[in-house]
Amino acid sequence: MVFSSYLFLFGFLPPALAAYYLCPPRHRTLAMTLLSYLFYGWASPWFVLLLAGTTVFDYVAGLVVSGRFAWAAGDQQRRLGVVASVTVNLAMLGAFKYLGFAQENLNWLLDALGRPTLDVIRVALPVGISFYTFQSMSYCIDIYRRRAQPCESLADFACYVSLLPHLVAGPIVRYHQIADQLHQREYTWARFNHGAAFFAFGLAKKVLLANPMGEMADAAWAAGGLSAAQAWLGAVAYAFQIYFDFSGYSDMAVGLGRMMGFELPRNFERPYLADSITDFWRRWHISLSTWLRDYLYFPLGGNRRGALRTYANLVIVMLLGGLWHGAQWTFVAWGALHGAALIAERLMGRQPLYQRAPRWIRVSLTFLLALLAWVLFRSPTIGAAGAYLMAMAGWGQGRPLVDAVLRSPDHLLALAACLWVTWRCADTWEALAHLTPRRAWQAGLLFVAAVLVLFTQDYSPFLYFQF
Repeated sequence: MVFSSYLFLFGFLPPALAAYYLCPPRHRTLAMTLLSYLFYGWASPWFVLLLAGTTVFDYVAGLVVSGRFAWAAGDQQRRLGVVASVTVNLAMLGAFKYLGFAQENLNWLLDALGRPTLDVIRVALPVGISFYTFQSMSYCIDIYRRRAQPCESLADFACYVSLLPHLVAGPIVRYHQIADQLHQREYTWARFNHGAAFFAFGLAKKVLLANPMGEMADAAWAAGGLSAAQAWLGAVAYAFQIYFDFSGYSDMAVGLGRMMGFELPRNFERPYLADSITDFWRRWHISLSTWLRDYLYFPLGGNRRGALRTYANLVIVMLLGGLWHGAQWTFVAWGALHGAALIAERLMGRQPLYQRAPRWIRVSLTFLLALLAWVLFRSPTIGAAGAYLMAMAGWGQGRPLVDAVLRSPDHLLALAACLWVTWRCADTWEALAHLTPRRAWQAGLLFVAAVLVLFTQDYSPFLYFQF
């Protein structure tokens, strides 16, 4: 079940909101947890057991780290607790997400050595596992660092881990960001309406912009051969698809949270206006980039141990950040390219020559680099990415049939809308900083338009569900 579906919009959300608000305030945290588990288990009830097991384990690990169970020396017990949490979470993530990838690469090596290969084990990937394991793991780490207090009850912690708005595709929420809200939340019509407007803007991004761009991108990558113009159109379409798809989901998550009294953090800040890759990562998937910074880059030493160590840390973080998105070498290559760009910017110093160029040139160059990196991200293999990049360089053979999708009037109109919204319009957070009557009417019209367009679409996946 995805947010941009009739099942969620008209089958799940209205009764869920009614049940939530009919509960007495003191029981709404429990009601939120039950609704979240129902939502998560709709497609595959067995994954609920995995989510519940993770929750119970990390809750107990948090108690161990905090010293509630005094069965060993204080520091030793704290270390054992946090190591257990990190180990179990990473092992679970590795088993479900990377086991098959590791076996495929081992088979490649065995085949090269002339040895018999292994049967690859295929495991269904639980939706949202990359998000909720990072959240649950960071809880114990923050307690260990004395930056958070242990949760008062298992019920509250279960609500934090499974919170419906951000459960399956983020943003990644730290426990300290939401701890107080588990006990006390503000319920007003103004807050509810503000959340509904956020949700409407996000739904419009997804349905009216991301989905048409996805159709263009899919047509381009499935063509088997493209002219330079077709390849560039497909790449630009994918850049807009992934941005409006994920930022639209994040807007819907924030809006849904506010409708239920929760405040979730901002996850995007107009990333295609970045004038460097460093700036891009301050604006793109903010909850992931800050998580990697705080729990990986800083513990590795950050930039405190010399230039070479800083560059190595950047590469490690970006490689693992790429691998976090999926078990493919293309994701690793995408992370490596961003890591190389971050190192290049540091090598140029604080006042590089390109900083003297007009901002529009810096923004254009940054978008171009991000666009080329998205080709790696979207392609199924490194070879396919190389062929696509060659087509963009003019070394490809066009397919006239692809133009029926890439250059159809409705898709070109949607592409023009993406260009305008990206570089000329205020972001959702800026546009809805204050919910004026005009913005409320806009939100209502966008919601109606998105719902009507859904009737004509049979393509509406959230890209980050697969990560």
